[in-house]
Amino acid sequence: MSGAENYLPRDRTISALAAAARCCRGCPLYQAATQTVFGEGPSTAALMLVGEQPDDRADRTGHPFAGPAGALLHRALDDAGIDLDRIYRTNAVKHFTFTRHIGGKRRIRQWPSRTEVVSCRPWLLAEIEALRPQVIVCLGATAAQSLYGTAFRITTHRGEVLRLPRDIASTARCTTRVVATVHPSAVLRDRDEVRRRNAYDAFVADLRGARNLIPTRAGSGSRV
Repeated sequence: MSGAENYLPRDRTISALAAAARCCRGCPLYQAATQTVFGEGPSTAALMLVGEQPDDRADRTGHPFAGPAGALLHRALDDAGIDLDRIYRTNAVKHFTFTRHIGGKRRIRQWPSRTEVVSCRPWLLAEIEALRPQVIVCLGATAAQSLYGTAFRITTHRGEVLRLPRDIASTARCTTRVVATVHPSAVLRDRDEVRRRNAYDAFVADLRGARNLIPTRAGSGSRV
């Protein structure tokens, strides 16, 4: 075995997984990161968000989606009619990977390598198995490719309603549907105000489409 598989606990509840992940040494990323940033949210969540990796703020606080992209995500979830407290949030990679700005202390995020994504993948699969969510939203290419492989393209499959790969669905014993969209940081990167507003509206539409895949509970209104 390699990667995180060596560190998975026998008890596959979310709380046990989170505790075990704090000791993960499955890839070199733990050496520079402040801490493991595991998923958060109720174990009964019907909707699971999978981002790419923690950012600088998440690494320092230990909470996923804690930085500027997370703030935009929280606003978009609200606009899409999704309650943050009722969903599970995690990342494909659980440690922050970065380089330092030349001549300063600023930490600049780097994209995780395919080896690092694969090494961390057992944690994500264990989270899916523990939660068995009705819908997963993959935020960005790294998140989607952690489930579907490197051939997956957001530009081709954005907004489509997909099924989990058969091997994952069989292991997790679930019929989860998956929607892939951009990472909220991609919305922030566009400096043109009109394009950024249009990108935000499209992002909210993708989240709303994922929400609409979940049957509304009687008496719960239209929010997930």
